[in-house]
Amino acid sequence: MNDTEQLLEQVADHVRHRARDDGEPLPAPLEAGEVARTERILGFALPPLFAGLHTSVGDGGFGPENGLLPLREVVRTYEAQRVSGWRWPEAVLPVADFGCGMWVCVDCRSEGAQVLLFDPNPGDPDLAWFVDSPSLAEWLRGWIDGTAWYCEDSAAGEEYDLDPTPWAEFRTRI
Repeated sequence: MNDTEQLLEQVADHVRHRARDDGEPLPAPLEAGEVARTERILGFALPPLFAGLHTSVGDGGFGPENGLLPLREVVRTYEAQRVSGWRWPEAVLPVADFGCGMWVCVDCRSEGAQVLLFDPNPGDPDLAWFVDSPSLAEWLRGWIDGTAWYCEDSAAGEEYDLDPTPWAEFRTRI
């Protein structure tokens, strides 16, 4: 079992445990053909871990805050953002809505599928993009073990640097 398969299994176990506690059914996983169709629509490949979440665990509905979006909603939101006034970077998918206009995004062109936070509230596109995690794997591990800043019961909340690092690549990607 490789690292991605192991992490997908950990996420699935965590989701099953939380689903039992919450009593909320999850959307069924997608067929692999849906990922290929999505990639054709987008014109770029999805990171294997991100695709695996949708084909092995469920098509959204789990994860921090309101959970990951279903894959079709990811595409719909990405396409809408690309034509918005925010100069949305190519191959940066909004994958979770954190409310107040903030989106958790996955950079499909970065090694490890870097996780970015889009926060339009400052009002300036140059100030709206931050690095949330160097990889999707690390971001998911923070959610599973409850240490990430966005976890309700996180002890890291007091220790977490709430002054996030700006995403330096923003200008080169628009």
